Amino acid sequence: MISGLKHHWRIAAATSVGLALLSGAATAQTPNYPNRNITLVLPFAAGSGTDTTTRLISKEVGTALGVTMVIDNKAGANGSIAASYVARSAPDGYTLFVTTNTTHSANPYLLKTMSYDPIKDFTPIARTGDLPFMLVINPEIPANSVAELIALAKKEPGKYSYASGSSSAIVSGATFARLAGIDLLHVPYKSSPPALTDVIAGRVSMMFVDVPTGLPHVNAKALKALAVTTKRRSALLPELPTMDDTVKGFDITSWQGYLGPANMPKDIVVKLNAEIRKVIERPDIKSQLAERGMEAFSGTSEEFDAFLKEQLVLWEKLITDAGIEKQ
Repeated sequence: MISGLKHHWRIAAATSVGLALLSGAATAQTPNYPNRNITLVLPFAAGSGTDTTTRLISKEVGTALGVTMVIDNKAGANGSIAASYVARSAPDGYTLFVTTNTTHSANPYLLKTMSYDPIKDFTPIARTGDLPFMLVINPEIPANSVAELIALAKKEPGKYSYASGSSSAIVSGATFARLAGIDLLHVPYKSSPPALTDVIAGRVSMMFVDVPTGLPHVNAKALKALAVTTKRRSALLPELPTMDDTVKGFDITSWQGYLGPANMPKDIVVKLNAEIRKVIERPDIKSQLAERGMEAFSGTSEEFDAFLKEQLVLWEKLITDAGIEKQ
């Protein structure tokens, strides 16, 4: 009888262990992902730098995964509308966020109330590169350099204004005014394209804009580019001087990357990261992104996670130094 009970216990134990292993495997893996379209939520309007570059990258990633990547532009509230939407979405890999430092580096220090946590509410997937910014002005303004623009602004305080459609533009404008010692009126917009429209029309004097969005207008002579915001000259625009050449200490860079809601399955993150990196590392894609003003590169999801936390510290200092009050 005892022998029979022992035999029964061994069978039950083996069965229990087997079920536990099967359960663990089911939890660890997400079979057949993806088996339907993936939605990419963007915090900026169609035609923005993030929108333009994401459409190129996502098309190739979608082809590799065998699904369609659907772009959903949710502009407004400095990117908070889009960020909050993704933060509340199911972490199943079918709703992703392609964003920049606006929502995940600057907003915590620009906004009095936050409807999402940039770290706790998201899963980092892959960084895709940097979007250099440049200072552009209306061609009618009689300045061909940053120094000449500063001289004009000092001669007529309060006459000149700067538009913004992102946190990088807000912080760049405020930093410029502070470091150069000039009085500029800030005119905020929901996104960069409508802001640029008003700069081109002369309703606003200038703007710090990402290269993908601004460059076509510069090439068409509708805008005049004076400098890039990075401390070193951009390989994409080697002829343009840096802001730091004239305004010492000026160094602002915008990044871009893919995130998902918090608690995404690890295997989905690994799969998405691998496919995004394959696309980003292709010479033809790098070249096409460069033509659109993006310096493309990537890395692991763990590296992106560490980078996000470092950027929060950096942007807190940038915003504090610029004297920008929370809105």
